[in-house]
Amino acid sequence: MTDQTTPNRIFKIGSTTIVEDESLAGKSLNEVKTILQRTYPEVAHATVRETTLEDGSICHHFIARAGRKG
Repeated sequence: MTDQTTPNRIFKIGSTTIVEDESLAGKSLNEVKTILQRTYPEVAHATVRETTLEDGSICHHFIARAGRKG
């Protein structure tokens, strides 16, 4: 049974979509960011945009910043 008081969170990193599960539930966005950057290092310095979907879910878009190549 889904808790209707808290909307689902969705995290988008490029073309990858991650739906919040028990391992991410209740964690702050910074905590989630720390977890995700283990697999997606571009998340570390990404800009985050938040949108609300039609079903009430909150989608966090991690948009990679353009970097300088050395």
